[in-house]
Amino acid sequence: QVQLVESGGGLVQPGGSLRLSCAASGSIFSINLMGWYRQAPGMERELVAAIASGGNTHYVDSVKGRFTISRDNAKNTVYLQMNNLKPEDTAVYYCKAEVRPTSFFSFFDYWGQGTQVTVSS
Repeated sequence: QVQLVESGGGLVQPGGSLRLSCAASGSIFSINLMGWYRQAPGMERELVAAIASGGNTHYVDSVKGRFTISRDNAKNTVYLQMNNLKPEDTAVYYCKAEVRPTSFFSFFDYWGQGTQVTVSS
C-alpha cells in the first residue's frame, strides 16, 4: 500500500514561518506531480502549490513570494516552506501525490491525512 504522512503544522503568529513535510512510502514505482492543498472552514479546497518531478513549480497568487515548494525525489518527500504567514493562511493543509504503484501502469492520486495550520495573535 501507498501512504502519505504529513508533519509540521501548528500555531504561529502573523509574520511567522512553518515548514510542512509530506513523505510517501510503500510500494512505489514512481511519483509524478506532488502538491499542497488547503481548506478553511466553509471554503472550497484550493491548490496552494505544486511541483513536477523535473522541478517546475506552480503557486496560487495569494502565496507567491511567501511560500516555496520543493521535493526530494530520493526520499519521496515534498516540502512547503511558508514564510510571512497571514491569518488568511489558516486552514487544514493536505499533500497530494500522483503515484504509480509497482504493480500498476497508471498513476493514482494519494492524499495525506491533513495538518492544521493556524495563524493568529
